[in-house]
Amino acid sequence: RFLVEGLPEPLSPRDSHWQIFDNYIENTRLRLRKIRVPETKKWTRVFEQRVFFNNGNYSNLKLSQMFLNEKEYKTLEHFKGREIRKNRYFLQFNEKQIAFDIFLGELWGLNIGLIEFENKEECTKFKLPEFSLIEVTNNDFFLGEHLVGKTFADIQKEAVKKAESKK
Repeated sequence: RFLVEGLPEPLSPRDSHWQIFDNYIENTRLRLRKIRVPETKKWTRVFEQRVFFNNGNYSNLKLSQMFLNEKEYKTLEHFKGREIRKNRYFLQFNEKQIAFDIFLGELWGLNIGLIEFENKEECTKFKLPEFSLIEVTNNDFFLGEHLVGKTFADIQKEAVKKAESKK
């Protein structure tokens, strides 16, 4: 996970993307996720549990997903209220796919690049792209459940702190 200033070329906001609505259930590892693909207007509804294997190491994650129909989603919808919205774009880079989350609402200005690796060796070998600003993989501040209720001003303060700690 790393911060980026915006979508790198050749991506633009008009390109194919997903609209993601994440509702984090307070004090749990659970979230309700809705994904809309604007081109098809198709919705996907998912109930997810995220488990990190090593305390303080957020690169090793197990994601359990249960796909829901509309009725099932509505049954769980009362957990709404801790929502984060973002658009997700995809780019092939050095034989890896990078997902770019462009946050909306109060978090407008926060842009995170995400890359998945098969193993630790592959992750260690990978060189971050030139368009990356700061790696935030193991900074829990940038986990979705901790971003709820934050503003872009909060993000800027944390990014400055992180950059200064690297000096």
